[in-house]
Amino acid sequence: MTTARRLASLTLALCPLAAQAVPMTVQLRGPGGQPLAGAAVAVEVKGRPAKTSTAKAEIGQRDRQFTPQVLIVQTGTAVNFPNFDTVRHHVYSISPIKVMDIKLYSGTPAEPVVFDKPGVAALGCNIHDKMSAHVIVVDTALFGRTDDKGQLVLDLPPGEHTVKAWHAAQKSPTLQSLRLNVPAAGGNATLTLAD
Repeated sequence: MTTARRLASLTLALCPLAAQAVPMTVQLRGPGGQPLAGAAVAVEVKGRPAKTSTAKAEIGQRDRQFTPQVLIVQTGTAVNFPNFDTVRHHVYSISPIKVMDIKLYSGTPAEPVVFDKPGVAALGCNIHDKMSAHVIVVDTALFGRTDDKGQLVLDLPPGEHTVKAWHAAQKSPTLQSLRLNVPAAGGNATLTLAD
């Protein structure tokens, strides 16, 4: 057997162990110990791409509300803002991660908005003051929202990872960083937001 073949065999034998993901249940709690439903949770894994150039997402307007009101996307995602209402909307953000201004429109704007910096962008409508939404931009493709019990299940590689989390009720408008240790067999972890 040639050296190249031996190396290829060794690489194939080791890759499944290095890339094997295990189910991990993360429960997010508030500072008072209460489960946080609808929270954004993202897990950053070393060696995985932080940004995307092909992902697309959508926040629509229906019945004078943004849908969804919380959208989680990977950094670099292009987001469309279709208006399904019979009235025109004016979508804007003055958040540091994405300043944007889509003037009064019906239908779907010609160009999507690319969210190219991680963080939290608050959205509003200049015409309908009660309309609000948030775009949570994260440097990972491993993300989701917690259920009614404040839980989210993700398939993750064993090891120590950084979790970025955000909930609408927190005082800070930024993502919080937490540590997550994933055992070889997977399992459960409870993480608590600071405020």
